[in-house]
Amino acid sequence: MRIIRNYILRECLQPFTLSICVLTSVFLLGYLPQLANKVINNGVSLTAMGQVFLYYIPILLGYTLPIACLITVILTFGHMSSENEILAMRASGIHLFRLLTPLIFVGIALCLVVYILNDRVIPEAYDAQTRILQETGSQDPSAMLEPGSFINAFDKYVIFIYRIDGDLLYGVRIYQPAPNKPTRTIIAQQGEFVHVPGKDQLMLKLLNGTSDEPDLRNPNNFYKLNFQQSFIRMDLSKKNTKTEKKSKAMTLRELSMKIVSLRKISIDPSPLIAEYHRRMAWSLSPLIFILLGFPFAAITHRRAKSANLLYALLFAAPYYILSLACQGMASENVFNPILLMWVPNLLGIATALFLNWKLCAS
Repeated sequence: MRIIRNYILRECLQPFTLSICVLTSVFLLGYLPQLANKVINNGVSLTAMGQVFLYYIPILLGYTLPIACLITVILTFGHMSSENEILAMRASGIHLFRLLTPLIFVGIALCLVVYILNDRVIPEAYDAQTRILQETGSQDPSAMLEPGSFINAFDKYVIFIYRIDGDLLYGVRIYQPAPNKPTRTIIAQQGEFVHVPGKDQLMLKLLNGTSDEPDLRNPNNFYKLNFQQSFIRMDLSKKNTKTEKKSKAMTLRELSMKIVSLRKISIDPSPLIAEYHRRMAWSLSPLIFILLGFPFAAITHRRAKSANLLYALLFAAPYYILSLACQGMASENVFNPILLMWVPNLLGIATALFLNWKLCAS
């Protein structure tokens, strides 16, 4: 059995290495237009953009490593199946589960690698990118904003934005904590920063929302005021000199501490809870993809590598699409964010166990 185990692992090594290199290179090419825009329109130096570009490599490994596991299993066992090697092993009395066992241990090891990436390496890369862009001296206030992050850069306000499209902000939430008082909340469907000429100030223009306004008879109570257009003046001279880490640049421990601190000032931390459990759930994706790919590859008997690659992407795409959709719903607290973020994993594990059981029982 040791010979078969070593043979399988040796056959997996080349497609795994090649898959990671090709996938990472393809995804990196997708970032080139975005980086070119920063160089042309924002005046960011080529040296700084080169550093930012390199920091994308560890960030992308969080995606490409699990997908590479899926591609490797489908290519390797698809080839073995087409050459009737799996049939010969079964005829020799070797149970299919014994072929899968070494890959399970490899998958567990890769889960630990992805966990370290999600907890330490990727946040460090995001933080390094942010520091490089800040050192370019860009005065654009949108540079301090990131969708899905709580921004404490402005005096008195905590800002959260669900989506940013150019200069437009969508799903804007503004919190104004006060000592020994309830936190004032302003919610707007859309927003935009407007510069105040000649002053070190910014005006945040908000459209179609609601604002908590203090009751004059009881200042500790608020009433909801609907508005079609509202402006909030922000003093840049009082902007926090120490920029707080964005959620993607936080370690899991820092995310936990931030969640606790937001709860203390009555701010809903659902987006951070979703980010925390997304990282935890994605850490298991290599093992899930291995378990999903094995039964499919063992029964397809396909020689065409292009077809196998297509099938691998068809397995991976729904997982990530569903995960990101669940994160969007969890961030808006549509349902329990913890349960939502584990739905893709639960579906993937259930499907993988069923397919492997059917294959091994046949």
